[in-house]
Amino acid sequence: MQRLLRRADWDVDGLRDDVRDYVAGHLGDREGVLAADDTGFLKRGTRSAGVQRQYSGTAGRTENCQVGTFLAYASVHGHALIDRELYLPQSWTGNRDRCRAAGIPDEVEFTTKPRQAQAMIARALEAGVPFRWFTADEAFGQAKYLRVWLEERGVFHVVATRCNDTLITTSGSEERADAHPRGGHH
Repeated sequence: MQRLLRRADWDVDGLRDDVRDYVAGHLGDREGVLAADDTGFLKRGTRSAGVQRQYSGTAGRTENCQVGTFLAYASVHGHALIDRELYLPQSWTGNRDRCRAAGIPDEVEFTTKPRQAQAMIARALEAGVPFRWFTADEAFGQAKYLRVWLEERGVFHVVATRCNDTLITTSGSEERADAHPRGGHH
């Protein structure tokens, strides 16, 4: 298995797309839900791509870890992960020598987790994955650009935000989330 993962020449994005298409074909439902979340993988060294001291939800504290952003698909037929992105902190993308040593191509730039989720949702939309809603926690929901992008594409979404975040109302004005009639609890 290590030889396969380390030395075999295979198309990881092609495999990702095959898994997504398989899941959509077997679990797909127009009432399905896409969910984005990040998770940390505890690591000891400093040479694995993206490893540094950062918050890990898995550990519940700041630890030496890698962080991945994931897109899951769920329907009445089951659930599965359909996409992923490795989160590379700015300390990594700002050090091209370190990136090259870890096998990260020069064209890879810093991308926020909400932007990673946006790219994964775009791939799901482009592939015709059937779903009704997108959901995510505050780490994604507080990114206004993601909420606007979802609105522009007619993607229904339920995302956590801070009570002082502003929401765009149906009239086009902006209100604080805690002032909006359908806003969250304080």
